[in-house]
Order: sequence, then C-alpha cells, then structure tokens
Amino acid sequence: MSLARLLTSLDSAGYGAYKKLHGSYELGEYRLRIDKVQSDPFAPPSLIQVEVPNPIPAELAGVAARDFLTRRVAQAFSHDHDLHIDQPGQQVLDRASVVLDDGGGSAGGSGRSSGSGSAGGGSSSDTATLRIEVQLPAKGRRILGRKARALLCDVLPAALDQALDFPTADLREAVVLERDQNYLREHLPGRGLIAFVGDGSCLPRAAGHRDTPAKDAVEFRSPDSLRTTFQLPSGREVTGMGIPAGVTVIVGGGYHGKSTLLKALERGVYNHIAGDGREFAITVDSAAALRAEDGRAITGVDISQFISNLPAQTDTTSFSTDNASGSTSQAAGLMEALEAGASTLLIDEDTSATNFMIRDERMRELIPTEKEPITPLVDRVRGLAEVGVSTVLVAGGSAAFIDVADTVIHMDSYHPYDITQRAAALARAVDKQEPFELPARRPLSAKRFQAKKPPQAKGAGIRVGKGFIDLSALSQLVDVSQTRAIAAILGQLSSQHGEIEMLVDEMLEQVKHGGIDAVSRFSGGKRGSRSAAPGKHPGRLALPRKLEIMAAINRARK
Repeated sequence: MSLARLLTSLDSAGYGAYKKLHGSYELGEYRLRIDKVQSDPFAPPSLIQVEVPNPIPAELAGVAARDFLTRRVAQAFSHDHDLHIDQPGQQVLDRASVVLDDGGGSAGGSGRSSGSGSAGGGSSSDTATLRIEVQLPAKGRRILGRKARALLCDVLPAALDQALDFPTADLREAVVLERDQNYLREHLPGRGLIAFVGDGSCLPRAAGHRDTPAKDAVEFRSPDSLRTTFQLPSGREVTGMGIPAGVTVIVGGGYHGKSTLLKALERGVYNHIAGDGREFAITVDSAAALRAEDGRAITGVDISQFISNLPAQTDTTSFSTDNASGSTSQAAGLMEALEAGASTLLIDEDTSATNFMIRDERMRELIPTEKEPITPLVDRVRGLAEVGVSTVLVAGGSAAFIDVADTVIHMDSYHPYDITQRAAALARAVDKQEPFELPARRPLSAKRFQAKKPPQAKGAGIRVGKGFIDLSALSQLVDVSQTRAIAAILGQLSSQHGEIEMLVDEMLEQVKHGGIDAVSRFSGGKRGSRSAAPGKHPGRLALPRKLEIMAAINRARK
C-alpha cells in the first residue's frame, strides 16, 4: 500500500495506529524510511530518514558539504514546525544529520547542484541520507491522517526539492572557506603562533545569548608589530594579528573588548560560516578555556604543583573531592586539560579564583610562603611555557602577570595595541621558574557510567543514572548536539574495559575512518558496543573535541 493511501486510511484512528507506518516508501525520486513512530502526540518526534540522489562532486565532499546541506534543509523546514533536522549554529561541526551511502558506511558531503555549471569530477556516492524528525499530526489522541498525508507526501518532498536545488558555486564557496580555515589552523605552529585574528574580523556578538555578529561593530585591525600574512590554498591572502606562543596578557579598561577577544579565541578552535565575522579568527585546536567551578567533583587529580602542604596532610598528588573550591577546581581543570592534550590555556581573571591566579607582595609578606598551600598560576606560567604550553590571559585588575609576559596586548575601544615594550619597562624582576611537570594519564574507571538507562543529555549537562554531570562551565562546548554525542560516548564506555582515555582515543580514531556514527550505539559492531534499537538513528549528534569528552568524564561523580 502506498504511503498516501495508508495515511488516509488511518484518519481518525487512535494515535497508536501510526505504528503501522514502520517501513520504507517511494516518494518520487526520494525514498522515505520511517524508523521510529512516537507513542503519543506529546512524545518526542518520530524519526525518519530520506534517501536522496547525491550529485555532489567527490572533490567537494566532507564536513563543510554536509554542513551546507543540513543548513539548506533546516532553512527549507523553517516554515513548517512539524519537520526538523539538526539545526547548526555559527560553527561548522561534523554532524550526523547527513550521511553518504557509498557502500562502506562512511560520512561525506551531500547536495544537488543546478543552474551554475558543473563543479567537475564524479559524485562522492550514489545517495545521501537525511536524518529528520517529524511531529505526526493529531487532534487530541486521534490521527489526522489527511494532514499527515499532506505533510509527508507533499510538504516534505517539496521542501527537499527546495533544499537540494542550489548553485554549485555556493557549495564550493563553503567548502573552500573551510579548507582555508583548516590550512591556517594547521600552519599556525610553524609560524610560532597559537592564534590568528584576521584584519576586518567582527568579534563582538549581537548579545550575550546570541552568537550572531553585532551590527555596526568595530572591525578588528592588527597592530603593525604583530601583523602577519598567510597565503591560503584558495589563492586568498589574509593579513591579521598573530598571537605568539608563550605567555600573552590582554589588558585594558572595562568594556573595551578584552573578554570579547578571548571569547573569539575560545571559539577559534572551530571553523565558522561565511558572514559570521570570525571566519579568520583561528586558534590551534588544542586550546582549552579554563575557569573556576565551585562545587564540582574531582577524582584522583595531581594538583600538587599548585596546591600542597594542606593542614590536614591531604594527599594532593591524587586529590579527590565532591565539592571543590574555586582555586582547587581551577587547578584540577588545568591539570585535566593538560592530560587530555591541551597545548594552550585561555583564562579570564573575571571567571577565575583570585588566590589561584595571583598572590601579591604584601600578602606574601603577611603570610609566609610555608604557611600558604597554594602556589598561584603567576608562579607557574613561565614553567608551563618552558614545556610548550602557552597561556593567553585577560587581566584587568592586577599587573602581576606583566612580570612574566612575553606579549602584552592593550584593548582600547575594541582596537588592539601591542604595548609589550611599555609593559616590560614596568615589569619587576622575578625568579626563574622551573619547567612544569606535565601530568601522566590517570587510570579512570568507566563503571561510574553504568546505569539501567543510558546516559542522556539534559540541558547543560548529562544525566547518568540518578547523577548529573554539569557541563555548563565548558565554554568550548558550543552545541547541544555535542553534548548528546558525549552522552552516547559515555554509554559506549560503560560497557568497555580498559584505560578510559585510550578508549576515547580509539573511538575518535574510528570516527576518522567511519564517520560520526562511531560514537553511538547505532554503529554497532565495535568493541564493547551494543546495536541500536531499530530506528534510533543518531541524527542529532555533533562531534565534540577530545578535550570536552575528557572534561565530562572528569566531572562525573563516583
């Protein structure tokens, strides 16, 4: 029976009769597969997949192409509140919303070109699969069969026709931009840089809760002494401010753009869409933002290089607590980031514990060093630089870090000025700091993620059994679909044995070769994984970095 006839026959039936829809149907040149039907009108939407012809040239396939198509479909669905696909933000992320079917299960670009000439080359696969959610219509608990028929048989194909009908040039522009951004990020270390902000960038955002660019914002312009130029694969030349490796301090008055610059560096670990304003605000992908997190859990972290000689003789080489203080949480966060591979630390004094950051001269005289268990970051930051870990720090209320800075940037009305020489003239001599001892991997257990129900993303965190992992302090976790992916990863880890960070490395390696489905149970067949229930396609997943995955693991309570 055709889908249209079946839906018409279900009109006015009880909502449970929608279960008869399970299966595949032809919709012209598209093939619809209904995987999971919601149990009632108020349950989460039903899950469907649509196979579409995929004439994307092989040389354009990749994350940017799949992101491009996801945005096209999301825009086409914007006028119908019953159809949904994972909605991207300003960042270009590796999502599970579009998958290529090339017989090997690999992910790749997707779309349809028209009217603007061929991009050349063959297609990357025969079909692309779009993972979509649909709210099946009802009146009370009775099926609105004719409305459902119009939704699935008319509205959906028409929206896909619109989404897939785009000029090849638009797709090419998105792909070329992503490749230029990747190239720039990969070549920063070769220039001795940890970040770059292109001239003409728009860093301020429209509002605190909106990530779109602010209107009439001051365009970024590099000071001459820090200006550098990159030739990109596209042939484009970009000029802007390079931030050198080492210790960089950003200073300036309140509301002059210090934190705005730092926030752009935090988000610079991701690529951005054209028009965002931060297309060429690029940071090395191993940069970690740190802040104080009062009350978080810590398990077995060596914080002894910052906190030691506690009055109760507590062992800080393997420190655990369920209720960390601000300074303790920030020390643990720094060590955990280093364990996960962070090469650059991004810190704002406004969100930091003061006693973790500095200890001024008079306080050192008032309280002898042997009586103070905290060694502040200012006394360790040069030692970190000695072992290749850079720090970018916003300082507005203390000049202590000027004494240990390699570069000092003054933000004045959103304009950056290199005042390193002026700051050096004011700097006080400090004792040479010993090289920092980088931490070794800790043996973490995955048992804490075992529960009757798999971990589930909830708001700004993840529900695990009766517990909750609060991820609200992770400013580089930019999309709820990344949180869902972390929850899926924790679910996989709960059934595996071995050193937990090594298991995460293995899973991320699987993603490189088999696509983002590798992080979910949907993929099946992986070591320790369980196959997904039928139809539980992971359409709302976006790949997080290892730093955020490990941050979630480290914040789980015993």
